[in-house]
Amino acid sequence: MLIPLLAAGNNAALVTFLIYMVGVFVLAWAANRLLHEKEFLSEYFLGSRGLGVWAFALTFAATSASGGSFTGFPARIYTHGWILALWIASYMVVPICGMGLLGKRINQVARKAGAITVPDILRERYDSPAFGLISTTLIVFFMAVNLVAQFKAGSVILQTLVGEVEIYQSSADWMTSHMPAWGFLQTGDGGLVDGGYLLCLLVFGIAVVIYTTYGGFHAVVWTDVMQGLVMVGGVLIMLPLALYEVGGLENATRRMANQTLVTLEWQGETPLEQPATIKAGDLIDPHAVDDPKLYRILHEVTLQGDEPTTKVSTEVLRGEAMAQLADEDVTRWDTIKVDSEDKTPSGDGRGAYVTGPGPDPSNTDGFLPFGVAISFFFMWAISGSGQPQYMVRLMAFKDTKTLRRSIVAVTIYYSLIYFPLVIIFCCARILMPGMEAEADSIMPKMAVYLTENIGMGWLAGLLVAAPFAAVMSTVDSFLLVVSSALVRDVYQRNVNPDASEKTMKWLSYLATLAVGLIALIGAINPPQFLQDIIVYVGSGLAAAFLFPVAAMLYWQRSNVYGCLAGMLGGFGAHLAMHILGWLENGEFISPYLLFGFSPVVIGLAASLLGVLLITPITPAPPEHLVRKYFYKSAS
Repeated sequence: MLIPLLAAGNNAALVTFLIYMVGVFVLAWAANRLLHEKEFLSEYFLGSRGLGVWAFALTFAATSASGGSFTGFPARIYTHGWILALWIASYMVVPICGMGLLGKRINQVARKAGAITVPDILRERYDSPAFGLISTTLIVFFMAVNLVAQFKAGSVILQTLVGEVEIYQSSADWMTSHMPAWGFLQTGDGGLVDGGYLLCLLVFGIAVVIYTTYGGFHAVVWTDVMQGLVMVGGVLIMLPLALYEVGGLENATRRMANQTLVTLEWQGETPLEQPATIKAGDLIDPHAVDDPKLYRILHEVTLQGDEPTTKVSTEVLRGEAMAQLADEDVTRWDTIKVDSEDKTPSGDGRGAYVTGPGPDPSNTDGFLPFGVAISFFFMWAISGSGQPQYMVRLMAFKDTKTLRRSIVAVTIYYSLIYFPLVIIFCCARILMPGMEAEADSIMPKMAVYLTENIGMGWLAGLLVAAPFAAVMSTVDSFLLVVSSALVRDVYQRNVNPDASEKTMKWLSYLATLAVGLIALIGAINPPQFLQDIIVYVGSGLAAAFLFPVAAMLYWQRSNVYGCLAGMLGGFGAHLAMHILGWLENGEFISPYLLFGFSPVVIGLAASLLGVLLITPITPAPPEHLVRKYFYKSAS
């Protein structure tokens, strides 16, 4: 009854999306049946270490292709332009770095140690419960922060899809009108959170927490495989649609070259007592004698009395384009001053979106100066290897042949996702201008825009399922990493080593459920910019874990003192850059750039120095540990 009702209106996209969600829960039910047939902890958290090529490759890829890839990354492309192709290019070598350098060895050590989690390996390798607890604390901290951002992404995506559904609108209105004035439901300005956002957050959060809790690792892996296919399928469908709508890649790039960000400032003779609304298509004359030009406003903007300035997207018109407007009835504003703040090679505000370092609404030096460009190469290619959520995947593949083939598969997969995304959302600048203030929602809105224009609204459900799948595949993986850290590394290892399998089973369910619900509550008042949180968490984890884990795997002389110094040194240096940024500009998430480099480079350098300087001057590890992990057993 419900499906025909929804399909009768403009809700065909929702029907497609609901069918996808049913598939997710069917996979969770099938995975739960495996939990009754095998040893619980190994199966629940690692899938009994038996993943084949496609399962391993797609679950690794889908875990890394998070809400940042389909929400934050498109927002960055939309905001900064073609320079994002350079920003993401090093992602193509992530499989070589992350899987090739650590994969085989971490799988071997995990099997010898009987480890299920990353803290498990560190504890066993150095026979140090304290080291295991410290690493657990860092993982829980960073993962919890990331979960909040991912929950926000899931809610934003779902809200875009169901925005025109009558049931959603009435439910959102009811929640808004009946919402109690509790502290955690209030925004920073004293108002209450949006009822529609809260409703979508609850639906998304409860769904992903339930299927992850119920199905465990295999539910995550199987849904990751399905979600991985949905993600790449959605991108490959959007690419030709976007190019068709914009008139080809050449036309898109030419039009982007004429776009820029400018600051408008009221310059009338009298104070601005009434709001001045500048409509899309209105013209601003900067009165540039040496370079005659006009700025055409790309989206409506209003100057208020208390805010007589604003930054806005414009199109630069020169020569023939200006002459064509001479006789047209177009509103021209002579009471507004224009200051171009885009840093471009020509210095005239033209070509900012198609040249480096790209425009930045908050930074007159542009988005990607040289130091930051180098930093992002380290961020994706190098520091990606230091993420505990990926290390857990590396502990679960079946054999070396699986690893080798998966490296090739994941590299191709990333190429099919990230390069098309750059093209699609450069086209979005032309098709949907003026969305800088809500750029995190550009992916689902672009999906709806493209499918409605070709009269295939139902396809939007599949396209929106792509970013939704990315968020779900990341959230379920992070939930398992955090719950396994709490249940295995804290409770079983330090509180009750003799806990029965039944006890561990129910504690695993409870921990996964509790962590998910806490993250859901934290996402009620989410951070403003999703991708900034993704970068903070990814770089922080890498600074703390990459070099200590590498030393643990490959250096016989490495010991707990050197690795602990590397872990805390990397974490401390990374944190210090963000604290300095907070003191300097009032935002913790906007770090201080030492010598122009991102905190990930500073953190990695501090971590490496900690490992290399402290290890040689502290006692060597016990001989029995060296023999266990670096010598082959006698056959």
